[in-house]
Amino acid sequence: MDIGKVGIWFFLDAMTAPDSAKFAQAVEKAGYKALWIPEAVGREPFAHATYLLDHTERLFIATGIANIWARDAITMAAASKTVAELSGGRFVLGIGVSHKPLVLNLRGHSYEKPYSYMKDYLPKMKSALYRAPEPKEEVPIVLAALHPKMLALCAEQTQGTHTYFVPPEHTAKVRAQIGPKPWICAAQAVILEKDATKARTMARQYMKTYVPRLPNYTNNLKALGYGDAEFANGCSDRLVDDIVAWGSEEKIQDRIDAHLKAGATHVCILPIRADNETLPDMRVVETFAPK
Repeated sequence: MDIGKVGIWFFLDAMTAPDSAKFAQAVEKAGYKALWIPEAVGREPFAHATYLLDHTERLFIATGIANIWARDAITMAAASKTVAELSGGRFVLGIGVSHKPLVLNLRGHSYEKPYSYMKDYLPKMKSALYRAPEPKEEVPIVLAALHPKMLALCAEQTQGTHTYFVPPEHTAKVRAQIGPKPWICAAQAVILEKDATKARTMARQYMKTYVPRLPNYTNNLKALGYGDAEFANGCSDRLVDDIVAWGSEEKIQDRIDAHLKAGATHVCILPIRADNETLPDMRVVETFAPK
C-alpha cells in the first residue's frame, strides 16, 4: 500500500455530506493519495469514510483517529474490514486512546489505564471472529502515539504511528525509537499567511483546543523541552511557530520537508484558513499537492 509522502487531514463536520464528497474529490484530483478524517463529536468516521470512498476512485481514506472507547475490539475490526472490502482496500485504520476529557467527561468511560487498555485491545481486534468476506489485503493499522510505551506498542503490533500536534524534533525522536520500518504519519497544521499577527492569531485559535486543555499533548511538548510559561496566554510565539507552519510557500514546504527528513513516511497537512477555522484552505491543498 502506498499512501504517498503527503496527505490531507481535516475536520469535515462544518461541511454538508455532499460538500465533504466534493472536497475529497478535489483532494484526489490534486494528486494526493490519502485523506485523513478524525473522530470527535461529529460524524461517525466509518460511515463517513465509506461515503467518501464511494465518491472517489483512487483516494485512500484514513481515520485519524477512531476512538477505541467508542466501540469494542470486535466492532472496530468488523468496521475496518467492512470499509476496506467495500472500497477495494482503500482504507487505513488509525486508532487511539483519545483524551481523558473526551473519554471520561464526555463518554463516561474510565480512563485510568489507557495504555493497558490499548495493549489488551489490539490482540482482541486481531483475533476477532469475522464471518463476512475478508478484504483482499490486511487493513493497515496505525496507532496514535506520542510517548515511549505507546510508541513501542505501535512498532510491535501495528503498521506504525499517527502523530499529531508535534514538531519535527518529535518525529526524529520517534524514528530513533521505533526503527526504520514502521510508518510515521505526522500531522502538520499549515496556514498560508505571511502576516505574523493574522497567522498567529488563527494558529492560537486552532491550538487552544489542545493545549493546555489536553494533558497528552501538553506533557509531550514539555518532554521536548517547552516550559510551563510557554503554554500561558495562548502559548508563546515559539511554541505557536513550532506547532503551526505559517508564512510563505517556501517556509511551509521547509517544515513538511523537515518532518520527512526527520523520518516521517507521510505528512498529513491540515490546511487551516487564516480567516476561517471551519473550512479548509484550498490554496494550501493545491500548493502542496504532490508533484
